[in-house]
Amino acid sequence: MPPRIRLASVPLRRPAATQGPISGIEYVCRQCRNASLAAAPAQIDTVTVASPISRHPPTQPPSHKPPEFRKSQLHRQYQSMLSSSPLMLVFQHNNLKAVEWTGIRRELAAALRKVDEEMAKAGNDAYMGSSMKLQIVQTGILASAMRIVEFWNPKFDAASDGSVPSVHGLSKKAYHAARKNKDLQHGLEPLLSGPLAVLTFPSVSPQHLKAALSILAPSKEFPAPKRKANPAYHEPQIQAGLQKLMLLAARVEGKVFDSEGTKWIGSISGGIDGLRAQLVAMLSGVGAGITTTLEAASKSLYLTMESRKSVLEEEQKGGESKE
Repeated sequence: MPPRIRLASVPLRRPAATQGPISGIEYVCRQCRNASLAAAPAQIDTVTVASPISRHPPTQPPSHKPPEFRKSQLHRQYQSMLSSSPLMLVFQHNNLKAVEWTGIRRELAAALRKVDEEMAKAGNDAYMGSSMKLQIVQTGILASAMRIVEFWNPKFDAASDGSVPSVHGLSKKAYHAARKNKDLQHGLEPLLSGPLAVLTFPSVSPQHLKAALSILAPSKEFPAPKRKANPAYHEPQIQAGLQKLMLLAARVEGKVFDSEGTKWIGSISGGIDGLRAQLVAMLSGVGAGITTTLEAASKSLYLTMESRKSVLEEEQKGGESKE
């Protein structure tokens, strides 16, 4: 058995209480720390109060709900959309994928671009196709914005001195005015439920409406483009998306039309110009009929007097011949 080697005992050095063993961080015992805190004089931090900042700038009146919320921004956006869109189509969508939405929007933009080109050749430079927008909306917020646009008039609440009015679409007055007129209906109440998408038009154009219906809701009156003319329209993803899209109604100049009424507006030949020509022809026909009716009485009276005059002249001539 090998002899044991005795090692010299090296005394272990305990680190000082005020110095860390490795990093040099000072450690103080709890009693010393409490004693030092008790002995130190109390220091009072002086906090400088800044001047109060105006919560609402002069160009932005206070809102009924905080304007930084996303719902408030959507509410304001929907109010602007409803006020500036005289023609709007309402669709119901059922779980459309992003790829399907992209293809449908692409084909719709191409069809509207063709209508703009045809109208430009005829001398009409109003390019509406680029301003039309197909978007998914929040149904509850759209219903609230619809009531405010329909049943609240900001003219009655405007400031009398010409300054910025204290009320707007998100104000308390607009909110209470919309809730006060619960008995009034705008016609879209039964449809404002479930997932909805809207297509907005900057003006009423039957030509653009016809092109949009032929892409989004094809029928016998508005047939879809042929495969040879537009093969991209017949892709499986676009056709699958169109099967999940259904036309519900249209809002034209504040009035609600069903699908049949919407198709009637799109079937107006010549668009607004053709409708104006038909109106002028109808008014001219009515004017001619009224003129003929008024002249008939005078003509009949004139003929009666002339016939009576001729009879009297013949009687007078007969009496002279006898004498």
